[in-house]
Amino acid sequence: MYLSQILTGQIKREVLYFFNTIFTDMPRERSTMKKVKLNKYFLIPLIVILLGIYYYVALPAINIHNASIWKFIIAVPVILLILYVFPKIRLTGSKKNPVKVQNVFGTAVFKILAGIILLLLIIYGAGTLLSSPIINASRYQKLMTVETGEFSRDITQISYDQIPLLDRASAELLGERKMGSLVDLASQFEVANLYTQSNYNDTPVRITPLRYADIIKWFTNHKDGIPAYIMIDMATQETKLVRLEEGMKYTPYDHFGRNLYRHLRFKYPTYIFDNISFEVDDNGTPYWICSTKKYNIGLFGGQTIGNVVICNAITGECTDYKVEDVPTWVDQVYRADLLIDLYDYYGTLKHGYINSVISQRDCLVTTNGYNYLAIGDDVWVYTGVTSITSDQSNVGFVLMNQRTMETRYYEVEGAIEDSAMASAEGKVQNLGYKSAFPLLLNIDNEPTYLMALKDAAGLVKMYAMVNVQNYQIVATGNSVVECEAAYKNLMADNGIETSETEPDKGELKTVTGVISKIAESVVEGNSHYYLLLDQSDTIYDVNVAEHISIIRYNAGDSITLEYTEGSDRCSVVKIPEDEGGADAANSSGEEDAGNDTAGAAN
Repeated sequence: MYLSQILTGQIKREVLYFFNTIFTDMPRERSTMKKVKLNKYFLIPLIVILLGIYYYVALPAINIHNASIWKFIIAVPVILLILYVFPKIRLTGSKKNPVKVQNVFGTAVFKILAGIILLLLIIYGAGTLLSSPIINASRYQKLMTVETGEFSRDITQISYDQIPLLDRASAELLGERKMGSLVDLASQFEVANLYTQSNYNDTPVRITPLRYADIIKWFTNHKDGIPAYIMIDMATQETKLVRLEEGMKYTPYDHFGRNLYRHLRFKYPTYIFDNISFEVDDNGTPYWICSTKKYNIGLFGGQTIGNVVICNAITGECTDYKVEDVPTWVDQVYRADLLIDLYDYYGTLKHGYINSVISQRDCLVTTNGYNYLAIGDDVWVYTGVTSITSDQSNVGFVLMNQRTMETRYYEVEGAIEDSAMASAEGKVQNLGYKSAFPLLLNIDNEPTYLMALKDAAGLVKMYAMVNVQNYQIVATGNSVVECEAAYKNLMADNGIETSETEPDKGELKTVTGVISKIAESVVEGNSHYYLLLDQSDTIYDVNVAEHISIIRYNAGDSITLEYTEGSDRCSVVKIPEDEGGADAANSSGEEDAGNDTAGAAN
């Protein structure tokens, strides 16, 4: 239907009259001023109500540095201009000139509105240009201060119970599995997709709250709030549900005044919030860590973090901190993506913006991916650094503190993470495992990639270590300790000096029992013995090349094993001498034979 056919008769007159009353005091097709005033009095509160609804829903920060506010400000005169021009449009019905617009371009209203729009566009465009790296390359390059670190000093060998061996994807699987086992909560709640990497009491963990399953579940449960959160030990895979004495009532999953974003906006109307993470303090109390954006260059450029609002998820109480005053239990002030962007500015803009685009001399960028490392009481983001013109090798790597933005660069040439991951996957290509993004460790002062190897279901099955400077040195194991032992053997075979220290005993367990069954297998060209002990279904994996004494044992022999737990079997690290074992028995037999011989001689 043509618009002229729709807006006919009285309807058309009423629509045109409404728009005319917006911009003029002269009534159109009406004889009384009462109707004109009524429309004006109706229009003003209507606009106010619409603006209030927009603010309540969109929650924009009232801040000159907020680009969304500028877009809204520009949109207002644009809408008014449309409302002014629209009633002047006529449909002629002519095929040659179907639309006719009355002469509005010369009116004062049109000129004022058009002038305001143009002025705002100029300010916004100029602010955007003046905030860009194109003309502020040196200022962008100096946003992050980078120190040169010493690898062997800063990254010491740490216990494997302090290393996040799992990645986020594995943590999500564990979280979903844990939630599925909770019959009393699974029907009402689901796991939120946050999984904040944190360092809780010197243990690397990922933490995520529960959320309401849907709006109906919110309606029936919001009075008591969200009752628990999930904590996953990234070293041991232990997953536990932490129940709260009082539920969390201020979350992003709530509604109306208890919605976290609305709660923060009404308290801090000018703050531009960047990253909101979920963390717990040393006592297990849940908090929202709400970082605010700080623009250091022009209107919209040079973003870092200015303030941090810490909001109690249970009570809604908020405390505002300057970034340098944030409590030490907080781990994530700067999100990883922001830190990587800041380092890329530092690495690419040393010689100006033009150089970063054309010649690219001395330009360094981070590699495709990152991981986390717990050092001290903080969480550091790790990523490799490579030349912008090459992606075949790293020139070093960088560690960035998520709480303080402290950044250290280490000049260690070697394989990029993708090459190391490919080497590890090639080692177990017959099993089809895929590698997670690696961690960087110090193994006997050798920079070493450690990565988890996962099956098609995303479950961690093995671990791999790859030498950074020689990614042909690849070792795998069913546990990290087993993998480290194999890795040290390979380094020794390749002329790299290794320590004689025993593997980290934090994960080691000891068992003594009688062998009920023993079987032999060949894995990756190495012989392995698999043992079952009496009254146990646990399988113990013994690498014959590392523990040759196992060949002396048979079913029925007593044995003592030091091992590490694995997902489907336990990896034996050491076989100590045991008086009831085969070694002792053989030795005793030899001694008896010697005594008999001596007796005969006498």
